[in-house]
Amino acid sequence: MTLSTHVLDATSGRPAPNVALTLHRRAGTGWEPVGEGVTDDDGRCGTLAPAGLQAAIYRLVFDTGAYFVASGQQGFYPEVSIVFEVIEPTRHYHVPLLLSPFAYSTYRGS
Repeated sequence: MTLSTHVLDATSGRPAPNVALTLHRRAGTGWEPVGEGVTDDDGRCGTLAPAGLQAAIYRLVFDTGAYFVASGQQGFYPEVSIVFEVIEPTRHYHVPLLLSPFAYSTYRGS
């Protein structure tokens, strides 16, 4: 299974570069880190799970606070966490984030 993300800044209408992110897998009542990355100049990161992932529940955490500071914006969300479930480990999963200082949205991409 492969995993990618794309972060778009809705305020500027442009990709959000240099957003640090971490990927965790649910382990019992907690989370274990399984990958990390940073968005490129196009707001994309496709290196989150270089060894592939198994069927499980995952959490993708975006460091939006540092992005807002670096881009000169005052944000309300210091981080965004998206929790999703991988049911078919042989498929590609794309988890995009549309970001603004006071709102965000996501969906399952392709």
